[in-house]
Amino acid sequence: MKATGVVRRIDDLGRIVIPKEIRRNLRIRDGESLEIFVDSNNIILKKFSIMRNVDEYAANLVDSLHSFTKKSVIITDTDSVIACSSDIKHLFNKSISESLGNCIKRRESILEKYNKDLVITDDFIVSCKYVINAVVASGDSVGLVIIFDSDDISDDDMKMALIASKILAKSIEE
Repeated sequence: MKATGVVRRIDDLGRIVIPKEIRRNLRIRDGESLEIFVDSNNIILKKFSIMRNVDEYAANLVDSLHSFTKKSVIITDTDSVIACSSDIKHLFNKSISESLGNCIKRRESILEKYNKDLVITDDFIVSCKYVINAVVASGDSVGLVIIFDSDDISDDDMKMALIASKILAKSIEE
């Protein structure tokens, strides 16, 4: 565990303030939910992601899409890659880029048929053709489905990303 040197008092209602610098570094925004875990004498706060409830399902969906399309596939929640095809496994659990975060906020569907830089994480940028589709469950944008390839992206790939996002949204809502 990394020490921050910050000490805070708990108020009479049991609340503690997480310093702005820590919230900014961990991308914790106002109104977001945190999960609380207890490990022996430690209290662990973790950003809550409704997509984490379907991560195994998302992994199976990614594997199916990848085996069918032979293209790279990623599923994200609002902060990180929660499932990715075998050719890019090193991206699993990495924080997504700010540009992908903005795609989630704007609930975007993008079909890029010409090679363009796709910034997936801060240290992984790929020049490719791609499709991005937001996962919207219960009215909230909760993640993305991304299919990309250096050779070809088609309208069928867009349809598959749309179907995958609808399937994920449906499984979250149930």
